[in-house]
Amino acid sequence: MMVPPSKLFECAYGKYAVGAYNFSNLEQLVGMFRGNLGKISRNDEPEDQSASAPFIVQLIPGALEYSDPRFVRGLLEAANDAFPDAVFSVHLDHGTEEDCYACIDGGFYNSVMVDASFLPFEENIAITRRVVERAHDRGIEVEAELGQIGGQEDKITGSVRLTDPEQAAEFIDRTGCDSLAVAIGTSHGAFKFSGANGLHIDDGLVKIQAAVPSRFPLVLHGASAVPPEWVGRINAAGGAMQNAKGCNEEEYLPAARHGICKVNIDTDGRLVWFATHLEFFRDAPEKFDLRFPGKTFMENYARYIRHKNEKLGSLGQLEDVRKHL
Repeated sequence: MMVPPSKLFECAYGKYAVGAYNFSNLEQLVGMFRGNLGKISRNDEPEDQSASAPFIVQLIPGALEYSDPRFVRGLLEAANDAFPDAVFSVHLDHGTEEDCYACIDGGFYNSVMVDASFLPFEENIAITRRVVERAHDRGIEVEAELGQIGGQEDKITGSVRLTDPEQAAEFIDRTGCDSLAVAIGTSHGAFKFSGANGLHIDDGLVKIQAAVPSRFPLVLHGASAVPPEWVGRINAAGGAMQNAKGCNEEEYLPAARHGICKVNIDTDGRLVWFATHLEFFRDAPEKFDLRFPGKTFMENYARYIRHKNEKLGSLGQLEDVRKHL
């Protein structure tokens, strides 16, 4: 069942964060749905309520361009039919103004994220406000971004600029956005941190939460953990990912208690895909049927989604969300 993200955030606020997972192909989408329903493999029945979670399916513009937006919509419609117990939102991540309009007009999205964070404050406000007006006319919600995190996301390269709490309050008031991505120390990609650096919670997020309207949903981008286990497996199978480091998963729940309702996870899914395929072709170079590594990946990714939901605190929350709806 597709629902607006605000319905998920109403349940999550102050208690846990909803995982927002990017996808680009069938195997990612199937693994994602299975993992969020506690169904690691195709034959796992019935649904494990203690392992089920609400979630958000995310697409970046590059995923839409990878094949054709009509294929993407077909996959999402099929997933909605194949997994009737799931409760999720469909969200455009890091769209330009034009990307957002295309998705708003094309339908099938619950929300869009307009990223004008790299522009001056007033330009960011103006663009976000235009997107909000058009989206709200269609009943679609809007996530915006203020401040900027480092690293690469699709076609956008960000420098580091932490979110100013007072600007955040003004931005929300003037744009009417429904949620706000804040920069509190994360970055995109697989090389996020060095040394003991981590999230700015006490000296950043706490102040932002105090400045913005009560129970306003905040979003954490660039939050993949880049697990050493998966990086090690990649390197052992022939990859070259030295010094990769991500977010500390133990910081998810403290961030959720201070208003983070949505945590974006993209890089981790790519690492699971990369490791699974490197290992498969290393260990079975004679097998050329794409379904063999695809099946293994779906199960590996479902397990990882379940693990991630445990760290986010959303594991086992699906039944409460259903009651709320």
